[in-house]
Amino acid sequence: MNAGNGTDHNGIIQGAGGYSYRWVDHWARMPQGRAFGKTHGICESSDGRIFVHNTSADAVAIFDSGGVFLGSWGGEFAEHAHGMQWSLEDGREYLYLAPTKMHCIVKTTLDGEEIFRLDYPKESGKYESAEKFIPTNIAIAPNGDFYVADGYGSHYIHQYTRNAEYVRTWGGPGTEPGQMLCPHGIWVDTRGPEPVIVVADRKNIRLQYFTLDGDFLRIDTPGFLHPCHFDQRGEDLLVPDLFGRVTLLDKHNTVIAHLGENPGIEKVPGYPDFPRGAQVPGKFIAPHDACFDRAGNIFVVEWVNGGRVTKLELLP
Repeated sequence: MNAGNGTDHNGIIQGAGGYSYRWVDHWARMPQGRAFGKTHGICESSDGRIFVHNTSADAVAIFDSGGVFLGSWGGEFAEHAHGMQWSLEDGREYLYLAPTKMHCIVKTTLDGEEIFRLDYPKESGKYESAEKFIPTNIAIAPNGDFYVADGYGSHYIHQYTRNAEYVRTWGGPGTEPGQMLCPHGIWVDTRGPEPVIVVADRKNIRLQYFTLDGDFLRIDTPGFLHPCHFDQRGEDLLVPDLFGRVTLLDKHNTVIAHLGENPGIEKVPGYPDFPRGAQVPGKFIAPHDACFDRAGNIFVVEWVNGGRVTKLELLP
């Protein structure tokens, strides 16, 4: 196994005040002879392990809190690894995977034991074939229902019970309220009086809010570039933005901080597949997912060749 050998760039501080972070570049590294593919998803388990979903034979790679590689599984997802969501259900932990062009959702234990595999939502009446269903992320509600965002397929949101029973579908392609173009990320936002669904409507460059039953509530556009997904800590919402930054929002969705800003990076020829030397500490290229750990540190994975996992260490 490798040692955790991310580079702690002590001179690079992101944010300000109670939201100040020290940049730790390439925090998670694979053992010698193995490498990340594009890093797409990231989450933390209750014991502090960090799970990274990436397009390699080590599709679900696991690291301890110091960045040391602990093992991996999920080689069958190597070409299609994408969204990954952690869930605690009746005292047991699970992962929900959205392996894009496998046209399904997979629920597993943290060790990779498959609980179920859910095919495309035939019940919705929206699909002529499985190929039109290309899910990108999953959200889990407090009652165990889960919601699937078909971000790369037909632009719908699908709701299921905790037992994977189909409930309803809403959305569809377009720019009007309630319609979506690449609903790439999805989250159950519990910062208000009632939990609600928030969708990263990426191509429309906005957030859309819905009730847990799929009724449209509102649109928020707090200065995003290309919002990808979410994580939440208390009243703060974390939003990785594909075009070179990560955004923190308060409970009113007012911007607290933009982290790792890299203005105009998406316009540089070859984006995002630059050589490794172009991954400059302190600047993101293509943040695709991000999560808090229980100490308030932030971990960011990027959609770049060879992957990139950055730790933003919360300063006291």
